[in-house]
Amino acid sequence: MKHLSLLLLLFLLIFSVESQERPLNTGLSIEEQQAFIGMMLTDVIERFGPPRTVAVARGIELWQDDVVFHYTGVDFYVSRNRVWQVRFSATHGVSNGDRKEAVLLTLGSTAEDMGGYVLLPINSKDYPLMLRVNFNNTGIVNAIFLYHPNYQ
Repeated sequence: MKHLSLLLLLFLLIFSVESQERPLNTGLSIEEQQAFIGMMLTDVIERFGPPRTVAVARGIELWQDDVVFHYTGVDFYVSRNRVWQVRFSATHGVSNGDRKEAVLLTLGSTAEDMGGYVLLPINSKDYPLMLRVNFNNTGIVNAIFLYHPNYQ
């Protein structure tokens, strides 16, 4: 019986670690990912549980400081108790590590190449959103943000 309890505990521990390592947005539609913008902080915690870590992202101006809730594959940027920006490891057919040329093909002709990043305006059902894909100096995706461009 002792060995069975130990095996069950080991199985639960492994399952728990595996589920925490899977990106939070895995299997969610683009519309569901877009619905993250505007969520209340209490809704984020109720839906996804406690974050792995919490940090502060400093803005140029003091009013631009955000609290960032880090989950596997997704970071929620919170200001005044609402999510205004989300950083994804993958969304809209784009993933960290992709080449710029592939991103431009994936996002299509409405995407605007700004040099170090690409912008794609998105018409959501609630308000306009912007997808920003940042590149490192070799043209590889190193950050993907979805945000409400008019949020203040």
